[in-house]
Amino acid sequence: VHVDLIKLYGSMELAPLTGLADAIVDLVSTGGTLRANKLVEVEQIMDISSRLVVNQAALKLKRDTLRPLIDAFANAVST
Repeated sequence: VHVDLIKLYGSMELAPLTGLADAIVDLVSTGGTLRANKLVEVEQIMDISSRLVVNQAALKLKRDTLRPLIDAFANAVST
């Protein structure tokens, strides 16, 4: 099977609709954008997760600045 890989930025879902690609690999959360563009998931490649990485020194020295951001992320994933 011959495959050409094209790195795209932005709206991956438009590539099949415009004839630029026969299929796409995309990271999705709910799949709503895929459905909105009349695309269907063919295969799940793997589960992924996100990580917030904070330098330990920065966490100690800039705690007041970073804490609201960390709390916002924590609230976003708990809902």
